[in-house]
Amino acid sequence: MSTLRVENLTKEYGDVTAVDDVSFEIEDEFVVLLGESGAGKSTLLRCVNGLTEPTSGGVYLDGESLAGSQPEVGMIFQQHNLVDGVSAYLNALNGSLERSGFLESLFQWQSREDKKRALEALETVGLLDEAHQRVSQMSGGQQQRVGIARALVQDPSLLLADEPVASLDPASAETVMEYLKKAAGLHEVTALVSLHQVNIAAHFGDRFIGLRDGQLLFDCGPDELTAERIDRLYGNVETVGLAETTRTGGDSESRDGTGEQADDRRVQA
Repeated sequence: MSTLRVENLTKEYGDVTAVDDVSFEIEDEFVVLLGESGAGKSTLLRCVNGLTEPTSGGVYLDGESLAGSQPEVGMIFQQHNLVDGVSAYLNALNGSLERSGFLESLFQWQSREDKKRALEALETVGLLDEAHQRVSQMSGGQQQRVGIARALVQDPSLLLADEPVASLDPASAETVMEYLKKAAGLHEVTALVSLHQVNIAAHFGDRFIGLRDGQLLFDCGPDELTAERIDRLYGNVETVGLAETTRTGGDSESRDGTGEQADDRRVQA
């Protein structure tokens, strides 16, 4: 696995600051970015994967600066970005484009290793039996799992996902997240995933980074993801599907360095 370091990252669009001096480091973890729409989650991810150039600050993978398109960074998009008219297998195989080139991909001249990797990736996300099915005939959840497989074929050391289950029903969202976390673990990939569904996030995250108005509001582990923190992040716990809380004892200190005592109401996934 790899280490991602985001250092004093700022992105401005004119007078609007989308990401405001954000710093964190993750390694060997499945980390969830939480925040409302417009909080800066997508902009931060786009800065990490090189689609957007930051105004200031830096992004580093294993100590090396990330700038521009990086083959070692895999990306899973909310809208899948698949080729509808072809099979799940060929869509997954497109993850090898950086290695094989356009013509090789067009005529399916990829290496035997890449073709094997595509089948293995589809097996990882539970779609090997549907490998030759056109993605246009698949459900939204299945399409997103093909998107995960395509990212795995890229053989990344860092996996990013921007609201990968936002358009899915709760059952499909749970299934996709299960396969996404399984894939990250099996392939030993550090993962950074943006979500707005708190209950789903609480069930799958190893660590949580909360963004509000482009600023890092908290950086904490599962036991520190309290109802108080979620309420500060969203303003109203009920609006983000926080079904229930329970009271437990004990103190904990957040990773955001505030040293504040964590609220004793714990999120229940």
